Amino acid sequence: MPTFLFDKIIFGPVKSRRLGVSLGINLLPATCKICNFNCIYCECGLTMNSTVKGEPLPSRKEVYEALRERLSSMKEKNQNIDVITYAGNGEPTLHPEFTGIIDDSIELRNKYFPEASIAVLSNATTIHKPSVRKALMKVDQNILKLDSAFDPTVKIHNQPHGDFHVATLIENLKKFKGNLIVQTMFVRGRFRGRVVDNTTPSEIEAWLEALKSIKPSEVMIYTISRDTPETGQLEKVPLDELNKIADRVRETGIKTQVSG
Repeated sequence: MPTFLFDKIIFGPVKSRRLGVSLGINLLPATCKICNFNCIYCECGLTMNSTVKGEPLPSRKEVYEALRERLSSMKEKNQNIDVITYAGNGEPTLHPEFTGIIDDSIELRNKYFPEASIAVLSNATTIHKPSVRKALMKVDQNILKLDSAFDPTVKIHNQPHGDFHVATLIENLKKFKGNLIVQTMFVRGRFRGRVVDNTTPSEIEAWLEALKSIKPSEVMIYTISRDTPETGQLEKVPLDELNKIADRVRETGIKTQVSG
């Protein structure tokens, strides 16, 4: 199926399943996806580049001016937003000026839409860096990915670049001391001849134990709703199954949101 890239720094606002009316910010090139994950369900397609080296990224100043112009215009037109969301064509925390850009967005949000929140959708691969953790701790919705507690599953679902271990990721997630939202994409089917399914009893039990250890403020559970890179290979998980998984999370005392 066809996938898409965001062709501007600022996009939307769009109605988000999880966040409400969201004004998006893309810190990566308009012509290609850059990510150190290669998630098989990604709406932006498969990853061609895993690093930002040599790629034409928007500068901190360009992001500031683009966001200032859009927020100012929306304010004049009495257009409201619920959230300013860092997402776009890959992993936003890979931008070398990410921490300063977050400071700028907080300044502009406070000036134009103080009631709006700021969210970052991240695969959590860079949270071992103190500067990234510090920046993420400043935003209202620090949304970090954990699709499975098992390395083999992550290697199929997320296809991380380089050396990656879920145990290390969980330890880094715990460093936020609950000031984070865990997001998990549940999906099943096949991908290039391999079985895909992170909804099995063993997967759910291990994932729940990880959540108990991380103690996030909230968990966001969802499944595919848009085009994926390969046609007909992946299946949506039915809403009733997602709700049953969510009930298991709620039993641990963690707030849980479901998007079918």
